[in-house]
Amino acid sequence: MKSGQESQTAIMVAVGRAIADGRTKAAAFHDPTAYALLPAGAQREVAAIRAGTRGATVGIRISRVLAERRSEMMVPRTVAIDAAVRQAAAPQVVILGAGLDGRAWRMDELASATVFEVDHPDSQRTKRERSARLPLKAREVRFVPVDFDRDDLDAALGAAGHNPHLRTIWIWEGVVMYLARPAIAATLAIVARRSPPGSRLVVAYHAPALILKLVGWIVGRAGEPLRSAFRPQEMRQLLARHGFAVVRDDDLPTLAQTVTPEVAAAVRPLRHFRIVVAERVT
Repeated sequence: MKSGQESQTAIMVAVGRAIADGRTKAAAFHDPTAYALLPAGAQREVAAIRAGTRGATVGIRISRVLAERRSEMMVPRTVAIDAAVRQAAAPQVVILGAGLDGRAWRMDELASATVFEVDHPDSQRTKRERSARLPLKAREVRFVPVDFDRDDLDAALGAAGHNPHLRTIWIWEGVVMYLARPAIAATLAIVARRSPPGSRLVVAYHAPALILKLVGWIVGRAGEPLRSAFRPQEMRQLLARHGFAVVRDDDLPTLAQTVTPEVAAAVRPLRHFRIVVAERVT
């Protein structure tokens, strides 16, 4: 992430959700907040893609095709994490690297939950401005500005009022693949300390695959290079070292089978993208 700018990969994710909203046959997917949380330039991009504007240059057409593919990916990814949040029914939700996540403004199930949005100050500043125009669905949102390279996450959460004795569901959706393993382990240690038994952790991660060369090239151009990939057994062992037992760990095509056949077919090549749900047991 470039200093002074909001995360470009967070914008990519929100663009994907905004393109898919209202255009997919997946009844479980709905994200009207995605478009509202985007900067103006990205909103124009979404509007052009949804309108099917013709006559663009080859480069723009390729960019739009990639954005459409990203939107297909976002459907099962979003549906799976939403389901995990509902099942946890925790009084506290912590979103690590919240980006342009809109769950606090779109999920009725969070009406009795406090949502802690942890993100870099540069990204969080613009999100706070845009989200102020949206009706809140969560009981409360607390923004926790953290530069993970400099700030103490544990202290920041404590200062924001996170209660380590209350069950929490932690969402780590689009961050792990951009972190080196020592940084991942350090964050997990903090999550474990602040999670009583019954708390849950949702982690989106990459498994080793050839397609990561292409993915890495795309996100690297945005200034956010890929730094980690885990085999499922490695992820299971890592979580176990921090007191979390895996409840389920699925690749994206498997998750998409519960959405629609069209979505499942569209994301079939993306077996490297996985979502693990784990529960704190010790």
